[in-house]
Amino acid sequence: MTRLAPLMVAVLLAATPAAAQTGDVPAPPKGDMGEGIDLLGEGLRLFFKGLGDEMEPTLRDLADQMQPAIRKLMELIDDIDAYEMPEKLPNGDIIIRRKTPLLPGVTPEDGTEI
Repeated sequence: MTRLAPLMVAVLLAATPAAAQTGDVPAPPKGDMGEGIDLLGEGLRLFFKGLGDEMEPTLRDLADQMQPAIRKLMELIDDIDAYEMPEKLPNGDIIIRRKTPLLPGVTPEDGTEI
């Protein structure tokens, strides 16, 4: 996996469009180098298309598996706007505070004490 990241960066950089020429500068003659670059671009396009075709079923399965967990989380967090951004404490705990705290003596709907 660690060797794949630099390769992917190089491939993505090679696949980006070149800057447009401005002014009266003539385009370089298209020879063997130009044809090679065109073939490389076509190969990269086909590579990414194949990669996307192979990964699509896995990503769809992952999304299907995540939906119940996300629904359950959204049920627990009734309104996401009622909470502050998560805060990490020095001991590593993560807390999410309500913007307006519950009134004293009022317990959450599920009966958990905090």
